Amino acid sequence: MSSLQCPARLYVARHGETEYETQLVSDDGGSLTARGREQARELGERLRGERIARVWCSPLSRAVQTAEIAAGVLGVDVVVREGLREYAVGDLAGSDADEASTIGPVLRAWAEGDDEATIPGAGRVADWVARVGGVLEEVADAHPGEAVLVVSHGGAILSTVPQLGGRPRRSAADVTLPHAAYLAVERDADGWRPLADESESGR
Repeated sequence: MSSLQCPARLYVARHGETEYETQLVSDDGGSLTARGREQARELGERLRGERIARVWCSPLSRAVQTAEIAAGVLGVDVVVREGLREYAVGDLAGSDADEASTIGPVLRAWAEGDDEATIPGAGRVADWVARVGGVLEEVADAHPGEAVLVVSHGGAILSTVPQLGGRPRRSAADVTLPHAAYLAVERDADGWRPLADESESGR
């Protein structure tokens, strides 16, 4: 069997519960709470039987901390990729804007098919989704026949991973991925297939 026929299995997980140093809108910051660290350890334990080859993650501290804790449980190394970041807040940075009423409508517009949906100063949602998807393609290319854990952010995962498996666009404003939960997908020469979905609707 060639490497192209050996599927790569990706467990794409949200970081653990986080506390922030400010209530103002920001792209950066955030450290895991005690519960978040426990969730990261539990994530590693849940995947211990999957023979995870490596952990990939967003560069944001909450994702890196989650990845390092889970990787410690799994006994593997961590690779950081800028493209796994959450959608940027753009001109909202430093404000006390309500993200649900500012970012939410933009994500809904994209989910409904508007590829020009944009937060001023942040770029198009469609371009961000393409960047995240590009990193997941890179991960799959690097791990034929292996399983990997990818730690990112709720919006990045919910906006990108379902589409890889051929599902309709989803708005992260209307669907929640709990902390340290994941969507699992598999990719081989025939493309992507969804395997597991731990998201929750109506929240």
